[in-house]
Amino acid sequence: MKENGLERRLGLFPVTNIVIANMIGAGIFTTSGLLMSDLQNPLLMILLWIGGGIIALCGALCYSELGAAMPHAGGEYIFLSRLFNPLFGFLSGWVSFFVGFSAPIAASAIGFSEYLARAFPQVLSLGIFDSALEAVVLKKFYAIIVIFAFTLIHLRGIQFGTGVQNLLTVLKVGLIVGLIVIGFSLGNGSMEHFSQGEEFRFNFGGWKTIGLSLMWIMFAYSGWNASAYIGSEIKKPKKNLPLSLILGTGIVILLYFCLNLLFVYAATPEDMSGVISIGGLAVGNLFGKSFETLLSILISFALFSSLSAFIILGPRVYYSMAKDGYFFKFASKVHNVRRVPSRSIILQCVIAVVIVISGTFDQILTYMAFSLGIFPILAVIGVFKLRKLKKLEYKMPGFPVVPAIYIMAGVSILVLGFLERPVASSIAILTVAVGIPAYFIFKKKYKKE
Repeated sequence: MKENGLERRLGLFPVTNIVIANMIGAGIFTTSGLLMSDLQNPLLMILLWIGGGIIALCGALCYSELGAAMPHAGGEYIFLSRLFNPLFGFLSGWVSFFVGFSAPIAASAIGFSEYLARAFPQVLSLGIFDSALEAVVLKKFYAIIVIFAFTLIHLRGIQFGTGVQNLLTVLKVGLIVGLIVIGFSLGNGSMEHFSQGEEFRFNFGGWKTIGLSLMWIMFAYSGWNASAYIGSEIKKPKKNLPLSLILGTGIVILLYFCLNLLFVYAATPEDMSGVISIGGLAVGNLFGKSFETLLSILISFALFSSLSAFIILGPRVYYSMAKDGYFFKFASKVHNVRRVPSRSIILQCVIAVVIVISGTFDQILTYMAFSLGIFPILAVIGVFKLRKLKKLEYKMPGFPVVPAIYIMAGVSILVLGFLERPVASSIAILTVAVGIPAYFIFKKKYKKE
């Protein structure tokens, strides 16, 4: 069956893979060292990862109900437009355009180049320019090449693209499971690391730190709503969409918990603090320098999976916006043969490359983390309205406690994160604000057509 040119070709396995791939990306392989730098307490860090997982699962349960009721391409854009007002839907898509997908694509590509450089430092030196400048330029160059390559893959069609996606996701999950099992059974770590570090003070400053930490952790969990963005291409969406969200999120929570246990087992809080390539450090401590090089290579390629998933999802949002007259008209075009929104895919590629060129990893991370927390809260509020409308195809368990937990936690994280990092948070809010006049411009220009 076709819906506006898109066909329902995806079953439960590839859709669940897209959720897992979308979640397991640059976040888990880069943030734990940054978290330890602020928290200085390994047990608290692990508890926050568990807490973030519970919040993500609450969100996935809410989106399973929303997605089953509205199984169309677009995610929050569809939910907010239909339940509240097209302006809210447009703003969620506007933020997704810059932050939700293009920026994570850029972050995953930069993460790839960072781990590649850790494994092969020589790739950052051509001997032409100053060594520091050359390293920066070459990292960005490698990141851009990867973005171009996967854009070309997904221009070939959804079935070919998800075939590549399935393979990458299975390999990535296998890498993480193997690392956890071998690390604990054969690695040279210590359980004493869990009792080291400093006592955390739960004063106002401490809670602001917790808020920022959870904001970064929620970025690592972002993607728990992935299959909601491709509802138009899922077979039996009333069954497969909810199952994919719940299964994918549950698997990732377990993997993240075990992986962070391994990081602490492998390195002291002092050694972990501030290290971005935390996976390489952990394996280096557990097995030696040669294994650190090997794992850095594997992680660099594992990041392909999340980058690939973002390239699949983002264009479906812009496609839906354009179909409704709230985005550039060309973004709604579906390729006659490949049956994919090819122009949206190319547009996203261009924006991701611009972000790679213009920002550093930590700047992109902070900006993304705040921006991505806003509209899922509004979408979860929509569950209450959906219940009033009685247009349900699937009822999630735990209503109304589950959506209440997500809403309260999400608002608290945003407030505390803003107080801790007001500049980056303000830029995220400004991105949303700029979308308001853009909405009326698109509405005036395209909606009448």
